Amino acid sequence: MQWQWLEDLVALAQTRSFTQAAALRHVTHPAFGRRIRALEDWAGTPLVTRGAGPVALTAAGDSLLQDARGLLQSLSQAHESLLGAAGRTQQTLTLATGRTLARTLVADWLRQLQPWLAQAEVLIRTRSLADTVRMLERGEVDFMLTYHHPLLAWPIQARQYSHLTLAHDELIPVCRSDAHGVPQLPQHGGPAWPYLAYADSLALGRLVQDHLANHPQAPALRRVIECDSADALLEYALQGLGVAWLPASLVAGACQNGTLCRVGSARLAVRFEVRLYRPKRRLSPLAEQVWQATEARH
Repeated sequence: MQWQWLEDLVALAQTRSFTQAAALRHVTHPAFGRRIRALEDWAGTPLVTRGAGPVALTAAGDSLLQDARGLLQSLSQAHESLLGAAGRTQQTLTLATGRTLARTLVADWLRQLQPWLAQAEVLIRTRSLADTVRMLERGEVDFMLTYHHPLLAWPIQARQYSHLTLAHDELIPVCRSDAHGVPQLPQHGGPAWPYLAYADSLALGRLVQDHLANHPQAPALRRVIECDSADALLEYALQGLGVAWLPASLVAGACQNGTLCRVGSARLAVRFEVRLYRPKRRLSPLAEQVWQATEARH
């Protein structure tokens, strides 16, 4: 039995959908289904009911789910104990975040914290939104830095966690620009914009998708590329392959030097917050100092 199968079961119980759970676990739907089957083979009994409608756990599946959550929590605590035994906990700061935030806001945040981090090691783990939430809940990290928007609401217990809003940002539609600031879009597909889309598993993709679906002036789009990396979509836009909704903080330099330009009206932008979360329980002295320093700045 592999421990990742237990995390698969937890994800399936949370989403009640094989498709959504597979996306959260960053595997294909068939691969996720095979892993659940392998867990059932190990258990010797069906763990989920299959059929029309939301997925439900059997009595055996629900029993294993409770054990799985306890086991995963115990593994996390054992890992913390090992770090403490190695003398790393006091001078180690751990952060779970997304890949795009790790490149943009995290870099600036760490620069501001240099007086407190001079003798420390910072461990940054980039994961999906759902995975970063689970890492925070299991106590695997001191902090979680993530996007916040009503559409991305995740059941984080306010009584157990505190947060700070570190920044406000927006997703803006951009494409390659010529020397005069005129958008350069391929026209071989007709009047629709060639659209560089996020994979559905990404939080930013869900924001853009919902925004456009409910926007009365949404442009006609022709999906030409889908990718699970904002950095890659930025490169595709720079190469003139189409329009991408990218964080303003990520494309600020390219827009200022004229390599990229905004397209469409300002109403096409999607605004969101960036929040830093922590448990309300006492953290290491280093983590507490970092939180206080960040709080003082915001």
